[in-house]
Amino acid sequence: MRVLHTSDWHLGRSFHRESLLSAQGVFVDHLIETVRSERVDVVVVSGDVYDRALPSVDAVELCNQALRRLVAEGARAVLISGNHDSARRLGFGADLIDAAGVHLRTDPARVAEPVLAGDGAGEVAFYGIPYLEPELVRGPWELPERTHTAAIGHAMSLIRADIAERGARSVVLAHAFVTGGRGSDSERDISVGGVAHVPVTAFDGAGYVALGHLHGRQRMTETVRYSGSPIAYSFSETDHVKGSWLVEIGPDGFAGAEFAEAPVPRRLGRLTGRLDDLLTSAAHAGHEDRWLQVTLTDPIRPKGAMERLRTRFPHTLALSFEPEGGGPEAVIRPRAAGRPEIEVALDFVREVRGEAADADEIGMLRRAIEECRTKEAMA
Repeated sequence: MRVLHTSDWHLGRSFHRESLLSAQGVFVDHLIETVRSERVDVVVVSGDVYDRALPSVDAVELCNQALRRLVAEGARAVLISGNHDSARRLGFGADLIDAAGVHLRTDPARVAEPVLAGDGAGEVAFYGIPYLEPELVRGPWELPERTHTAAIGHAMSLIRADIAERGARSVVLAHAFVTGGRGSDSERDISVGGVAHVPVTAFDGAGYVALGHLHGRQRMTETVRYSGSPIAYSFSETDHVKGSWLVEIGPDGFAGAEFAEAPVPRRLGRLTGRLDDLLTSAAHAGHEDRWLQVTLTDPIRPKGAMERLRTRFPHTLALSFEPEGGGPEAVIRPRAAGRPEIEVALDFVREVRGEAADADEIGMLRRAIEECRTKEAMA
């Protein structure tokens, strides 16, 4: 059986105010072509199908097209919700569309109910562990602590019991931050009380684990992998190779995987230097058609820097200043994107008040952030 492991589509996302919908459409075309040429049986999407709990109409339409085209190719699709998705909205009508070969798994209570797909060697059981907000599952599952490790650990205990009873080969989809994984600036922080990581050993007993959440492809073990996002969503991903894992499930289980690279609609780049040098040096000709993050090192901030840069580099999206030799311009506030919400909130308090938050205030901010995250997960 051939399984295509992909994740973190983030349909509807923009990149520094540039719409990525057309680029995401190019990926969908590539996905369908890969399914056709590689004779893929099952496509798994390990969370963050959409970029927000209330996706745009255009994002929903693109998802609908992707699923309809997958079914037309004779492939089945298994999707789980991620921390960006609304589990309830993504999972609407799941039981009704199962018969079409599209399987939405967004309910934690159903983690041990697999999607079964057969080949000449028997059945392969696909288990979906959606993003688990610890506060929401702690009560129903009577967890000893409010951590991602406790939540994933309980889900996997249920799955291992079902695998043992069925004696089937298995694939587990999960949306989590596994210890040792390398993150990027475009991922939303999911820490709870400072604990976000899950040990890779939590997934012991699964034949193959298709992970989502981190945006770079990574191999945690031979059978536990991140596919990463299909396109770059931050300049920290400039050097990423994007795509999906093409996984072979043999008669005895996992039999290997190769990476299917996705097309790059527009490459990313980073440039650093003085404005006049950047505008005149032939060494930068290869960056003229890229989306760019530019850091200027002029001793004095040049006037109209962005407009001047775009005369040569029309796709410059981000601009910062780090003057040579330091000075006032060298003090750059850290970007909010990709940083834990609590850090951004504490920086804001320090900025507007001139002094850091005290312990009580930090506790209040943490509770407020976690309550907002819980309400969003329930949306």
